[in-house]
Amino acid sequence: MTEMSGADLAAWLDYISTQHVSEIELGLARLRQVADRLELKSFSCPLITVAGTNGKGSSITALEKFYTASGYRTGCYTSPHLTVFNERIRVNGNFASDDRICDAFSQINSARGDISLTYFEFATLAAFIIFTQSGLDVVLLEVGLGGRLDATNLFPADVALITSIGIDHTDWLGGDRESIAAEKAGIIHTGKIAVISDPEPPQSLLKIAKQKADKVYLLNQNFTYGRQQAGWWWKSEQKTLSNLPLSGMRGVPQFNNLAGVLMCMEALQSQLPVADETIQRELPNISLQGRFQVIDSRPVIILDVAHNPDSTALLAENLQQKPVPGMTHAVVGMLKDKDISESLANLLSSVDYWYLTGLPVSRGEKPETLQSMLQKIDPFASSQVFAEVDQAWEYALTQASINDRIVVFGSFHTVGAIISISSLSDR
Repeated sequence: MTEMSGADLAAWLDYISTQHVSEIELGLARLRQVADRLELKSFSCPLITVAGTNGKGSSITALEKFYTASGYRTGCYTSPHLTVFNERIRVNGNFASDDRICDAFSQINSARGDISLTYFEFATLAAFIIFTQSGLDVVLLEVGLGGRLDATNLFPADVALITSIGIDHTDWLGGDRESIAAEKAGIIHTGKIAVISDPEPPQSLLKIAKQKADKVYLLNQNFTYGRQQAGWWWKSEQKTLSNLPLSGMRGVPQFNNLAGVLMCMEALQSQLPVADETIQRELPNISLQGRFQVIDSRPVIILDVAHNPDSTALLAENLQQKPVPGMTHAVVGMLKDKDISESLANLLSSVDYWYLTGLPVSRGEKPETLQSMLQKIDPFASSQVFAEVDQAWEYALTQASINDRIVVFGSFHTVGAIISISSLSDR
């Protein structure tokens, strides 16, 4: 085991990325061994874990916003990050410092001995250490992949929130919604609470939830919502919230996500009361970088981490609802293990010019392969390939007029790279 004393965060991140033979390995046995050596126990405060194909990040961001605004000390763990690793581990809405993360990595590295851990497992244990040290009132965890065997499932969630289920990560989770849903349902634990915000939940999810959870809350059965004038309303079996303002997140699925969030908070209301006035006040302040993030410049810039068919279909819908007088240019980089063809096909009628790029990670698909897939579904699509994201981005900027828009999508790596090189997060 390499001596890492005094290493900075960049060195630690390089190190942990090489400590397992594969980038992804699902399973909790190795993680549990190291957690035991670290004497990590279940959190002494309520734990909400969020799984799903799409909507996890939006849901956990809303939970963090509401609970932090209510004065609770929150710990929030998300992945992947857009620009800096520290985004993944937040206490009271603030990124964990380099020093705290490095200290946690050092503890993990000392405790693990000859047990190999993936990058994600190192990160998750670091979050658990930091949260344990922080005297929190509520912990919020976003599942990385699946649910049942994901590192975030080490401790049983008091409330398991399952967002929309789609087809993604088929190599690990199965090739259909029923198989994928069964894996994601693994975050539901016996005697705990399940909230399902997918409006059409697969039967496998419903079966597991009803077998294991003490209480199950289903969208459109136990809670619902509707639009009214410039806002919306939400209703459960216990209460109704009327005249709610719109959030800063766009698209119909965001109502599903927010409805599930409100149900989670009601399920924990006796332990963590949140005032109706706080919900009203904070809803407009809820936004998430890289989720149909519109930058009103000339040309208009839209950043969206959409990377599977469900999310690109939503991106296409949002683009249609926000037209521009000119053309649409798309900068796209994707990972090999995604359904690339269907993801691109959803946007054929929305995009005029394609700038296909490689990504700086081993799982990144070659731009020439992206172009070949695009040409198979639309032989007349106008496209160019670029080895790196910054090259595609700079060229798109030279080609787009002031009345056009540039849409960046396909991966966290694509959007994150452009935010980093363009300082778009500040605009």
